[in-house]
Amino acid sequence: MKMGFLIDHRKCIGCHACSVACKEEHQVALGVYRTWVKYVEKGAFPNTQRNFTVLRCNHCEDAPCVTICPVTALYKADNGIVDFDPEVCIGCKACMQACPYDALYIDPKNNTAAKCNFCAHRVEVGLQPSCEIVCPTQAIVSGDLDAPDSHIAQLTTREPVRVRKPEKGTVPQLFYIDADENSLTPSSTVPPKDYGMWSQVAQPEITDTAMPLPGLSTSLTGPGNAADFSIHDLIPKQPRTVYDVAHAVPWGQKVSLYIWTKSIAAGAFLLSALGVGLGLVPDSPLLIWGALLLALIFLGITTGLLIFDLKRPERFFKIVLRPQWRSWVAIGGFVLMIYGALLGLSFLAAVFGMTGLRHVLFWPGGVMAILAAIYTAFLFAQAKGRDFWLSPALPGHLLLHAVLAGAASLAVVNIVVPSNPETASWLDTLMLWSLLGNLFITLVGELWLPHGTQDAAKAATMMWRGAYAKLFWGLVVVVGHAVPLLLLALVPGTVLLVSLVAGVLSLIGLLIYEHLWLMAGQAVPLS
Repeated sequence: MKMGFLIDHRKCIGCHACSVACKEEHQVALGVYRTWVKYVEKGAFPNTQRNFTVLRCNHCEDAPCVTICPVTALYKADNGIVDFDPEVCIGCKACMQACPYDALYIDPKNNTAAKCNFCAHRVEVGLQPSCEIVCPTQAIVSGDLDAPDSHIAQLTTREPVRVRKPEKGTVPQLFYIDADENSLTPSSTVPPKDYGMWSQVAQPEITDTAMPLPGLSTSLTGPGNAADFSIHDLIPKQPRTVYDVAHAVPWGQKVSLYIWTKSIAAGAFLLSALGVGLGLVPDSPLLIWGALLLALIFLGITTGLLIFDLKRPERFFKIVLRPQWRSWVAIGGFVLMIYGALLGLSFLAAVFGMTGLRHVLFWPGGVMAILAAIYTAFLFAQAKGRDFWLSPALPGHLLLHAVLAGAASLAVVNIVVPSNPETASWLDTLMLWSLLGNLFITLVGELWLPHGTQDAAKAATMMWRGAYAKLFWGLVVVVGHAVPLLLLALVPGTVLLVSLVAGVLSLIGLLIYEHLWLMAGQAVPLS
């Protein structure tokens, strides 16, 4: 048995009866939607056309939201319906990033994820979903796609049907007849600017307030005012979305900070393990106490950021008690726990003067530091909705971030924790080459090389010549890379003050880059 939906756009009149019935059936809060109708207009007066598109969960055969959920709050039932359990959800919002169709939202009443669940409670007793029974033109059809005599199976066999974003490989079970291409592809239409059909457009707000950087607002596009409005704005000269619903941007400053603090936590210990373990530099207080304290403190901050970014932080323990082992959110949680345990053992070994044990712990600790640095790349790879994040170079890029963050943070701490000339020179060299490597990968690999999809290219364009360009070129490239590179390359010898300034600027540039990269990936609409 495989339940599915079909929307026949030859019949849809855009009346919103399905949206209203869904809200009443499930008591959906104001401002969020399980199913909604999008209006797209094409042409120029008097030859215009308006197309309606009903959007909702696609109940995918290979549902990425189910894969990424760390606690199996989202699951696939035996009848093919993708359902959710609000009593289990921890509110990590990863499912919102994984869904290419913008179908999930955070329920403001209980702070857990929610979406269309096919009215599973009705289907189980032989009733049709509420949206289907209220549709006045019978444009919505549901049923068992595996039953040859079902109405939906006959329609999908007889009529030319299509699905949204088939290239994602999710195998959607929501089919459309005679749907307009521009209505199904968000990037092919001009979004409403300030005013839509009836009123001022509600802009999507970031659920976690954006980092307070100059020039970067907390919404993807700032609201306009009546003085900017012209009647000519309502005359569509190319396909234009004139009515849609707002969708929240799930991840903000806590996630940006988490990526940054995790890089420091992983990089500081990794460099200590490599430097002393491979005999590259002699042991010193900086590589003992400085590295361990940096790693422990910033790992603690990382853990705190992860927990308090949850909409239900009191449920964080569910990741340990009922992990979903396909999810890199869950796997990453265990990586951080194991890494933290090894750091704790190393710290105790240092306290009790057990140098041999501490050196032995370099190897498992170093491996876990690498995993802690790069596992986020595999987590972002499960976020199928965000094309910009799906870079095959991301694991290596995050490892380079950890090396840069580790070298920079140790160079800063070297002002108060003593080391030796060999270690200081080694850290400066690592910082110099990691800055060069990071700048090259960022400019060439992440931004300028051709991207696999139009959405990824749009996000990259926002970084280097769009909404985030001033911050990117000014703070990331110049302040965070060019200035420390010049200081390290032009000042002869190892000067602690130069290392301090270069380290601080490198860390600032890295933090701002993480935030801009995260926000640019979420700036491209999914529906």
